[in-house]
Amino acid sequence: MEVVEQIPGGLSGVFTGEVLHCAAHPNADKLSVTAVTIGGEEPLCIVCGAPNLSTGQKVLVATVGSVLTLSSGETVTIKRSKIRGVESCGMICAEDELGLGRSHEGVMVLPLDTPVGLSAKEYLRLDEDVVFEIGLTPNRIDAASHIGVARDLAAFGIAQGWLYQYRRPSVETSFPDSCKGITVEVEAPSGTPRYMGLTLEGITVSPSPEWLQRRLRAIGLRPINNVVDVTNFVLHETGHPLHAFDSAKIKGNVIKVRYARQSEKIITLDGVERTLLPHDLMICDSDSPLCLAGIFGGANSEVTEQTTSLFLESACFDPVSIRKSSKYHGIKTDASFRFERGVDPDMAPYALQRAVQLLQEITCAKAVSLPVDYYPNPKPPVQIILEWDSLYELLGARIGKHIVKSILKGLECSITMECDSSITVKVPLYRVDVTRPCDLAEEVLRLWGYNNVEVPERISASFSSAVKPDPEEIRAKMENMWVNNGFHEIMCNSLSPAQWYNNSSTFPSNKLVKLLNPLSSDLNVMRQTLIFGGLEVIAYNLNRQQNNLRLFETGNVYEYDAEQEADCLKAYKEYARVAVWMTGQADEQQWRLPQRPAHFFCLKGYIKKLFSQFGLSPTECAMSDGDLFSNGIDYTIHGKVLAYLGEVSKKELFLFGIKQEVIVAEICWDVLIKELKEKKLSYSELPKYPEVRRDLALVLDEGVSYFQLQQTAIRTERRILKRVSLFDLYRGEKLPVGKKQYALSFILQDNEKTLTDKDVDLVMLRLINAFEKETGATLRI
Repeated sequence: MEVVEQIPGGLSGVFTGEVLHCAAHPNADKLSVTAVTIGGEEPLCIVCGAPNLSTGQKVLVATVGSVLTLSSGETVTIKRSKIRGVESCGMICAEDELGLGRSHEGVMVLPLDTPVGLSAKEYLRLDEDVVFEIGLTPNRIDAASHIGVARDLAAFGIAQGWLYQYRRPSVETSFPDSCKGITVEVEAPSGTPRYMGLTLEGITVSPSPEWLQRRLRAIGLRPINNVVDVTNFVLHETGHPLHAFDSAKIKGNVIKVRYARQSEKIITLDGVERTLLPHDLMICDSDSPLCLAGIFGGANSEVTEQTTSLFLESACFDPVSIRKSSKYHGIKTDASFRFERGVDPDMAPYALQRAVQLLQEITCAKAVSLPVDYYPNPKPPVQIILEWDSLYELLGARIGKHIVKSILKGLECSITMECDSSITVKVPLYRVDVTRPCDLAEEVLRLWGYNNVEVPERISASFSSAVKPDPEEIRAKMENMWVNNGFHEIMCNSLSPAQWYNNSSTFPSNKLVKLLNPLSSDLNVMRQTLIFGGLEVIAYNLNRQQNNLRLFETGNVYEYDAEQEADCLKAYKEYARVAVWMTGQADEQQWRLPQRPAHFFCLKGYIKKLFSQFGLSPTECAMSDGDLFSNGIDYTIHGKVLAYLGEVSKKELFLFGIKQEVIVAEICWDVLIKELKEKKLSYSELPKYPEVRRDLALVLDEGVSYFQLQQTAIRTERRILKRVSLFDLYRGEKLPVGKKQYALSFILQDNEKTLTDKDVDLVMLRLINAFEKETGATLRI
């Protein structure tokens, strides 16, 4: 809720007063010392510099503590102060000091009969409005207007036993019985159930009155001119969109409602030339399009300061047609929002008359004929048989029949037939979503109050066996690990731009699930990976100087398999994924430790920690070719990819505008859960015998990876070799060209005895021979 005041602060603390005495200031030539009464016991002593101030005047006085908003927008708090040795307890105000105008030539002098002691708000009759912001579900388009909300509140009051009513503004207007004006030809009846219009002359286009501008600003609209402002005002008051055309620009003196011709074009009010499709419903004259029907006006028929005559449109258009055109052209307006959800055809004549009434009042317009009304097939209201027993079963309570009927009547439903077991209800056309008995039951319960349904003393419930392991429990455990290590959860849109996947081999575009009716041209496919959404988030944060990021997301990805096109259930696939990103610095800056940039092995450590926490030991292997990562690894288990981890390639980073390294991992959640289901818990005693460590320095070709050495070591000694790790990498002048040195540590342990030097030496000799044979490594002494 927000209070909107005509003048900010409502001139609180400002009162009408009378100047009882006015004398020159003893220490200043241009100041006066006054005694002013505002109805209190003692007059106020106020020092004032206005040249037009004199005894006996009625003025507006700001008392100590009041806050004034000047016409310039600056705020001033009135304080008790000494001016040239004389104490001043307030201020006698000029127009600009009250925010009422720009004049600062002197104080604002009121008529002599003005009562003393009135608040400025009461005397000036300042408007104060309250704006309520409500959230609408897509089915409640009836509440997208002030009349709709008032009707619903009145129905709620009736349900509570209060004598509430709502009244629409009167629209008593008369029209001349003549044939003058624009004629209408509807060539697309399927897209135009009802079309009304009226020609007005004698228009004077100018800024709207202050009251109209204030009301529009209060709901976030920018005043344009009196004609456009009236159509916007009526739209939000009634929920029915209107459109005004400059009738002088309508060629042939005719309005044609038709579908666009192939490759026909129109320049809309935003100055954009748009190429039309055959399904676009258009308002045209005898020659060319004037307007995208129900969506956006055209530049060649807009109302300007030179306009002297109008054709005012009040119509109902097919929701499907409007939605298709709105989505294709990427235009969302207040009018299209309502037409897409269905407007009330019975509101069209009222909205037209209401607008005519306001235009006559504000612009001196005159109607030249009766309104044109094309409505060949009036839409009948839905009739629903509501059985009392079924209603009570749906509600879970037995509400008095008189309460149910009063609620329905409050919603402007009429009861056409009634018997002991049921009533027949005629639903007004404004409720496009009420078509079944359960819809009426929902309306009754909504207004009567969900909390009025008593909870029964006995509730029956069934228990079902839980899946083991519980995926939600595993997910919570995993997310807690990420959060405990400084990662932040993000939630990205499942819809993404198709351009992210252009020329991608890792996630080819031919596997994208495309939307037939996308929300926008930028969100036209289902995401095939979580990685791109995270890169977009990283780019957003980097642009706002947030350079050190640790992020994770859990969500679904989607894939299309063209080979299974004949079977929709197999062609479209959905998988659960977990993605993790790191970029920037790995540690916060400290006085004892230098900062370290986040790198591949930082994230690899977290991924291995996660797998260790769940007791999984996947196999690491070099990542297969792809364009998403510059280098990376795959984690596989039982022949399936469990996760992949890598540094995002510079090409992909460039597409998102990212200039620093990003490391990302994506975990196949479905594979993880399946492995945990099949995994059996086991335990073993802690080893009784000590570990032995041996180190080797191996000189290798640049093409040999640590992963190859690790796998060779594991194959060579499976029984007592427990761990292999790389602790140093050297490249330098002391090595031949194309060579590098790996320093490896080996942890050996026998669960049955203490290892001797002889046992250890034999194992290390086998390892050295295996490294020389399989990788060409040589021992550096």
